[in-house]
Amino acid sequence: MAANAIDQTRRMLSLVTYLRERPGARVADVARAFGISQDELISDLDVLPLCGTSFRGGDLLDIDTDGDRIWWHNPDALGADAAEPLRLAADEATALLVAARAVATLPGLREGDRLALLRATAKLEAAAGEAAGASSRLSVTFESEGGVFADVDRAISERRRLWIRYYSPARDELTEREIDPIRLVSVGHTYVEAWCRRSEARRTFRLDRVAEIKVLDEPSAPPEIELRDLSEALVQPAAEDPEVVVEVGPGGRWVAEYYPHDSAEELPDGGLRITLRTPEPASLRRLALRLGGDGRIVSPQDLADSARQAAREALSAYDELPYGDERDGRAPLAPGPGATGERGA
Repeated sequence: MAANAIDQTRRMLSLVTYLRERPGARVADVARAFGISQDELISDLDVLPLCGTSFRGGDLLDIDTDGDRIWWHNPDALGADAAEPLRLAADEATALLVAARAVATLPGLREGDRLALLRATAKLEAAAGEAAGASSRLSVTFESEGGVFADVDRAISERRRLWIRYYSPARDELTEREIDPIRLVSVGHTYVEAWCRRSEARRTFRLDRVAEIKVLDEPSAPPEIELRDLSEALVQPAAEDPEVVVEVGPGGRWVAEYYPHDSAEELPDGGLRITLRTPEPASLRRLALRLGGDGRIVSPQDLADSARQAAREALSAYDELPYGDERDGRAPLAPGPGATGERGA
């Protein structure tokens, strides 16, 4: 089970003490000691050099690795005599206090963590003195995703199952499902990687597409699965996923920028022949309709046929409406050029 954000912070704090006592520790040994993968450890090590007693260069942790061993070049940076007592500027104190108060109001935050945060905030207010006054006149309101994040974080920590109503843009529908959350990841947006009980497979859900969420009493019990390296991209098609070939014109070249693909061959008209893999080929029907005259699905044949049929049904809906429909007093949009042509599906 992957650690949540709070557990990861605790691990990194322990990592500092561990590395200070073991100069030149081997990456494999440290990862094994903390029960994490070597990639996760390297990710933590990339963050530690941004930490220290202040943002001055000499006070930041000088930790690096050659891939085999870990070297801490200034272990005395955290010594008792290494730095002057911390002094926060007014803007730093204000930012910390506003953020702390905002986080303390998040729904779903564990009570123990909330109380600890409030105690730390009170100490910070006392230390900040007059600078704390400005922070009391500021407030932060989290978007709805914040509540979803808190519930997911709580479910991961307490190892409980979640029920969600989730919007799938590929199918343009809301679905209800139970999931066993594994970890929270951030790649542009925030996602929860989970085992979906509806599809009996690993799925990734974007938090801002969760319409409703409940933490259930049932324990979370995802199967043992290898965590993927998501540093390159969130969507990582597997080699066994079905292959789909799409041809796009010059106006559809953006598809190669937004969809991971195996190849993109130039076409004489300035378009591209894109080969990609996806676990759900049917989801690309929506892409074909969006492309209209700027693209078509070439293979597999059954997917190409279903995309053409979807385009015909969409066009027939226009034919069934009288011109200048009385329901809204406006004429329906005429289908664009090429909407019924080969490239449109």
